[in-house]
Amino acid sequence: MRVRLASHPDFRALGADLYHDLALAPWEAVLGTTVRVHGIDGDLNVKIPPGTANGQRLRLRGRGLPKPKSEERGDFYVVADIQVPTHASADEKELWEQLSRKSTFKPRG
Repeated sequence: MRVRLASHPDFRALGADLYHDLALAPWEAVLGTTVRVHGIDGDLNVKIPPGTANGQRLRLRGRGLPKPKSEERGDFYVVADIQVPTHASADEKELWEQLSRKSTFKPRG
């Protein structure tokens, strides 16, 4: 028997592994947080470590799809998708400006 999987709006499959793009605010990526995501067996709590980079994959072992002819399951990967606000209030702009003046982070060296 052959099974064909339809695409899912929340995750994509690669073999038995599932991938979920998780939108994060910049401060969530910098400071770390715990986020609840939907898995195939229900909700999962995913710990986002401080300093998470855009595109970084966080693996939850054995939370993917069943592997053919096996008792094992694939993994569930949460892929960090750091979102940047497109509009900011005057107060938010001031906070970003304060951060830019005080931060020692230099993305271009």
